[in-house]
Amino acid sequence: MTTDTVTKDENIVWHQHSVDKAFRAKLKQQKPVVLWFTGLSGAGKSTVAGALENKLAEQGYHTYLLDGDNVRHGLCSDLGFSEQDRRENIRRIGELSKLMADAGLIVLSAFISPHRAERQLVREMLPEGEFLEVFVNASLDVCEQRDPKGLYKKARAGEIPNFTGIDSEYEAPLAPEIDLPAGEQPIEVLVEQCVEVLKQKGIIQ
Repeated sequence: MTTDTVTKDENIVWHQHSVDKAFRAKLKQQKPVVLWFTGLSGAGKSTVAGALENKLAEQGYHTYLLDGDNVRHGLCSDLGFSEQDRRENIRRIGELSKLMADAGLIVLSAFISPHRAERQLVREMLPEGEFLEVFVNASLDVCEQRDPKGLYKKARAGEIPNFTGIDSEYEAPLAPEIDLPAGEQPIEVLVEQCVEVLKQKGIIQ
């Protein structure tokens, strides 16, 4: 089995098609990028990403939002929540985000992704400047008070093992491209902060 795997890998070559990323991005009149929203459960990752996508779509930009729960209904439906499965979940999302960026899209990926090493792995999949780490920065106290899905309550009761922030570590970004004070500012302000960074980096006009 090991020999077959090695042989197969050696015989797989990336095929460069004539319609490439640069051409697709030019058609869309935008620069492809992956905005990687990370933060604790309940911090507002999907909410901010969704509001930003609405804003960009209204201005005619081509986007796609990848949400943690939605992806686990299909692409990652075979994975659980062990450390190994969670790493594989992020790896798959990273590869999917890379393909979507290759299509010329502005990709908004909203995942807890608790470990810096996993987020760095995704960053390294993409060319320089195409991965923007967005820290949806809300404290554990704020997230636990919100608890929109009742997950913290279940985790505290021991019903959900390995829950990030309770009995599983969350490693906050050290130098994110965008640091959103999600526990302090309204969503409209957070979205505008993202838009300003995208303009500064020349991703949108």
